[in-house]
Amino acid sequence: MITPEPARGRSVCPPPSGYPHPMTPPVLPRLSRGANDGILWFAAAAALAATRTPRARRAATRGLASLGLASLTVSALGKRTVPTVWRPASTAFPSGHAASAAAFATGVALESPAWGTVVAPVAASVALARVRGGAHLPSDVLTGTALGVGAAFAVRGMVPTRGQVAPPARPRAEVPALPDGEGLVLVANTGAGSAERGRALRDALPRAEVVECEPGDVPAELEKAATRARVLGVCGGDGTVNAAARVALRSGLPLAVLPGGTLNHFAYDLGIEGVRDLARALRAGDAVRVDVGRYSCGGKHGVFLNTCSVGVYPELVRERERWSPRIGGWPAGVLAALRVLRADRHPLEAEIRGRTHPLWLLFAGNGTYHRMGLASGRRLDMADGQLDVRVVHGGRRPAVRLLAAALAGPLTRSPAHAAVQVGRLRLDHVAPGTLLAYDGEVTEVEGRVTLEKLPEALTVYRPIPSD
Repeated sequence: MITPEPARGRSVCPPPSGYPHPMTPPVLPRLSRGANDGILWFAAAAALAATRTPRARRAATRGLASLGLASLTVSALGKRTVPTVWRPASTAFPSGHAASAAAFATGVALESPAWGTVVAPVAASVALARVRGGAHLPSDVLTGTALGVGAAFAVRGMVPTRGQVAPPARPRAEVPALPDGEGLVLVANTGAGSAERGRALRDALPRAEVVECEPGDVPAELEKAATRARVLGVCGGDGTVNAAARVALRSGLPLAVLPGGTLNHFAYDLGIEGVRDLARALRAGDAVRVDVGRYSCGGKHGVFLNTCSVGVYPELVRERERWSPRIGGWPAGVLAALRVLRADRHPLEAEIRGRTHPLWLLFAGNGTYHRMGLASGRRLDMADGQLDVRVVHGGRRPAVRLLAAALAGPLTRSPAHAAVQVGRLRLDHVAPGTLLAYDGEVTEVEGRVTLEKLPEALTVYRPIPSD
């Protein structure tokens, strides 16, 4: 029997572990090394966050959370010893590199399909590199990939994406369509870092008028804009949006909101995350009517689009504003929480059946807030006619009680927390100097305070998905 010789320059045996396949493109080993300890994916997350768009930042956060869960899962399962043809035994099952790559890419894609298409080829290349480089068998990589994808979906189960909880497109409102932006006057609060977004909207709608101003000039500029606008626009945080809503209500104008602050609760709950969403709604003339909350105390009154509260939270807001110019926003928030919660007094008292009870917090939301897994509450209906009232009872260890109330979410039966939905609420015998916070602003109230709803009072542009 004649055995043919192998072709010159070719090997009939696979390469030993740790050596790349002769036909492996040079970029694959670099990707494989870059993925060690998740360095590649942390760099990718930093690049996504640097785009400064809310969706990209959420995609980066979700990708890292999915990666973390996948890594914990692989560590919990342990590397199983598997015999191979190339070496006596391997502890490479399942592939941690493949699990991390699949988890990060899937997490990003679930939040932002567009960014997912960018990350997915890189993740696939990392998995291929592990096989071509001899570090893993295909079964190692396939199992790791399945674990990574599962981890990303598990994270989505705990913290749903915004696409899963889109607000209903009702009640519809008749508003003018502005294909090129003519008739829109948008006031951008430069103090909130909104100037760049205002200019981006002007690029998308070239005939729109954008007015940039400092925070102290925002109310006056909104009043001026209302005299010449068909649509009043605003770009800033929730406090700036609140000021624009007051002007729009008085003037009978529809409101266009471009998120430009830190939290942007109102815009995000409407489904407006950036210039693209708002421009699409303005071009199509898509808008809805939403409820507005109103507080009144003697001759003082105001509106709120998100929340209104008395008790610990207003004191925390005022303390935070006092320290933030000196040490920055987040450190000031932590310091304010420590100072307020360590104070040995109850900001509120409620009289129930002739007995006085201490309260730490009374919160009223403009619309019912729903807990989405571990995520903070969101409103699914912006025109439900309800004030979502939450009360945190007083007592010892306020920090523990407030944390328990936060974790309880919408649960109504809790020793530290109670919730009810009403259309109107009256607070009597409020002590002089009591602080009331509304959409991040703080004022003092006393005597009788009334909170009520103005059903479907405000018309706002928002993109409406097709059926």
